[in-house]
Amino acid sequence: MKINKKDVITIILARGGSKGLKNKNLRKLNGKPLIFYPINAAKKSKYIGNIIVSTDSEKIASVAKKFGAVVPFIRPKKLSGSLATTEKTLQHALINYEKLVNRRFKICVFLTATDIFRKIYWIDKCVEYLHKNKKIESVFFGYKTSKNYWEYKNGKWMRLKKWMRIYSSRQIRKTIVREDTGLACASRSELWRKGKRIGDKVKIFTNEDSFSHIDIHTLEDLKLAEAAKKIRKIK
Repeated sequence: MKINKKDVITIILARGGSKGLKNKNLRKLNGKPLIFYPINAAKKSKYIGNIIVSTDSEKIASVAKKFGAVVPFIRPKKLSGSLATTEKTLQHALINYEKLVNRRFKICVFLTATDIFRKIYWIDKCVEYLHKNKKIESVFFGYKTSKNYWEYKNGKWMRLKKWMRIYSSRQIRKTIVREDTGLACASRSELWRKGKRIGDKVKIFTNEDSFSHIDIHTLEDLKLAEAAKKIRKIK
């Protein structure tokens, strides 16, 4: 069955306030503001027909529109603070935009402006898999690693998994996956309407690109991203 682009929406969250890096979403990387990157990725996707930016900033709204996104309303103050959850903000944007255009979308794509080392086909792969597999609620990319992880539990540090007690070659060790939904994630719209970004029945595609670790929240992160783009010769 063919995917109808009109049924697929991406909502990009970009609030004006940022403690770690002031005006983060408008900071320039290779001459373009960070908000440009998820909008551009969505425009290049084969399947995304609706690109929405949710922001509390008139300035971000103006820039987002310039690059081709729709900013149907300014986000309310109660969803603009540092403690506002991604899930509640996505829920608000989806429900209110659906009311505005009198349409219910089927697939929602989550992309962030701070995770920029994504490949366009990651987005398309997530949408395609979700469309074809009706029992799956969410599809996203994650970073595969064989490193050990620890948690502080019952007054002491413990390895996250028992197999992590055995140290062996990286090539033959078991692996775990770090959730990286900001790079590419597709979920069924009913989840977002309920205030959930990711369901329990998921498909995870893995990547081993070390640059996917770069999530821009500080000035050092931004400088690291600039250096990484030069290495990759990305314009």
